[in-house]
Amino acid sequence: MTQAIPERRAMRRFDMRLPAAVRMASNDGAEIATETDNVSARGVYFRLQRPLQLGERLAVTLTFPPHVTLTEKVRVRFDARVIRVEPQRVFGGPVGIAAAIEAYEFLRDYPVEELQESTTPDRNSQ
Repeated sequence: MTQAIPERRAMRRFDMRLPAAVRMASNDGAEIATETDNVSARGVYFRLQRPLQLGERLAVTLTFPPHVTLTEKVRVRFDARVIRVEPQRVFGGPVGIAAAIEAYEFLRDYPVEELQESTTPDRNSQ
């Protein structure tokens, strides 16, 4: 008989496949493209082709689509720390990375036209 493992998560996880860019301090700032398996208010889980070290610091940028935000798409950069590395499920496959979110920043991409409009004085107001 298998004994159930008690749930230790404090926050609900949402199964979301979101595009993600992972940047590690140990990787000269190069970004690795992946996607999330799940996201919570305190953490993110994704897979990479190589394992990371426990405690390693990361920047993970996610794009939340309009159907999640109920407005427009939103990009968020998380400062995170690796708290668990799971082995490959299949030989040569990716490893699972669980990272705890320590800080976050909402990113906004300004289209060139919008930047020009906001920096051009309004001629009618003179």
